[in-house]
Amino acid sequence: MRVIGGVVTEAVSEEATYEERLRVPALSVGSYRIAAGGHDPQGPHGEDEVYVVLRGRGRLWTPETTVEVGPESVVFVPAGEEHRFVDIEEDLVVLVVFGPAEHTADGATA
Repeated sequence: MRVIGGVVTEAVSEEATYEERLRVPALSVGSYRIAAGGHDPQGPHGEDEVYVVLRGRGRLWTPETTVEVGPESVVFVPAGEEHRFVDIEEDLVVLVVFGPAEHTADGATA
């Protein structure tokens, strides 16, 4: 087992924060928090993404569909697909897994 890196916190907006907790070239893992009633400003990513909802309730919107999410929900979003959390009823805490690591598919190093 290897423990890699520390926690890197990024304030995404006033209502949302993202903390990267692990990064290797093939994937990165972080936690995303959005306050109840908050706005999720994210846009499409260059990497495939899996969300695992740990706490809270809301909906995940894409141009094709909108799904209810709550504790234990698992949602896959393919690279390049526009998406965001909406109608956040309870503070949302989500585990986020990017494959490959976030920002590597678009050539960024962060």
